[in-house]
Amino acid sequence: MRIVTACLLALLVSAPLAAQSSADPAGPDEPYAASARLFFLATDQNFAAKTTLNAAFGKSVEPFFGGGIQVVIAQGVFIEFGVSRFKKTGQRAFINNGQTFQLGIPLTATITPLELSGGYRFFASSRFIPYAGAGIGRYGYREESDFAAAGDNVDTHHAGYLAVGGVEIRLHRWVGVAVDAQYTHITGILGTSGVSKDAGESDLGGVAGRFKVLIGR
Repeated sequence: MRIVTACLLALLVSAPLAAQSSADPAGPDEPYAASARLFFLATDQNFAAKTTLNAAFGKSVEPFFGGGIQVVIAQGVFIEFGVSRFKKTGQRAFINNGQTFQLGIPLTATITPLELSGGYRFFASSRFIPYAGAGIGRYGYREESDFAAAGDNVDTHHAGYLAVGGVEIRLHRWVGVAVDAQYTHITGILGTSGVSKDAGESDLGGVAGRFKVLIGR
């Protein structure tokens, strides 16, 4: 989780400085107002399909980058829509007698999550705002290779489910950051052919550490 760890260290340094700013949001006595905020997102995901990802890319923790919009309504309830993307070139591989062998044939995989979630922000008038939520997503998966035979390339999508929890920290009246953990469960894409079928792995989801920059109140 190198991306999230680095962002969290920067967050811990900057938060005390932000607390001294006269432009900070008012304290808990200020009435809470609804708002719409844009956000930018960096994620390190630990994939559930570890054998499949290790076979293709040499590791099962990979980054996603993206953004979206979050609408916060009365009483701290929020609705969020986000899109992110992972793209990386690795190798085709196969499993024989429990061992994985790479073929040296380039393979490029692209994963594009479109996610809609909702939840609750606790103590919404404070500087530190814990939150939790759940939602659904549409997860696109594309797999391409220069030397693929007919039917080897993949371009598909499937629905999945997510749960998320973390904390938002208000650094300024119009700027906040958030660190959270998100769990996703996505079946119907992996497990039908290739290494994922041989390894018995059918979940394209996993557990991710995420860092967000939010622009808006």
